[in-house]
Amino acid sequence: MSAVSPNQAQDLAWLLRGLGEEVPVIRGSVLLTSDGMLKAADGFDRASAEQLAALASGLFSIARSAGTKFDGSNEVRQVVTELKSSQLFIAWAGYNSVLAVLAGADADPAVVGFEMARLIKSVRPFLGTAARSAAGTSDPDPSL
Repeated sequence: MSAVSPNQAQDLAWLLRGLGEEVPVIRGSVLLTSDGMLKAADGFDRASAEQLAALASGLFSIARSAGTKFDGSNEVRQVVTELKSSQLFIAWAGYNSVLAVLAGADADPAVVGFEMARLIKSVRPFLGTAARSAAGTSDPDPSL
């Protein structure tokens, strides 16, 4: 069962679309759970959005591990990856949620980061994802 209803997913896609309209150099964005499941997207077809969600989850996880090892905290503010003709921004977006934004190479990282933070701050309660229980778990057999 999804923590986001279909209406909420549409609302979240609308928020992402607004981010792209606010910062025209943004080519697309995805909101994902911290474990990589797509919650909402704008600017990508479904397959590309799911692939970006999986990649963003992996990069975010690596950054958290680096923070734990070298910074004494697993809190990640933002991961920025500069590609040949694009920039990828990944930020914590609320409980168990991550926002990934793909922008053109000419994007000003300060502007993209600021607008991402502003969006996240203004709607954070709606971006969080409830924790999922592990599949196949059940109460232990008391007779054992």
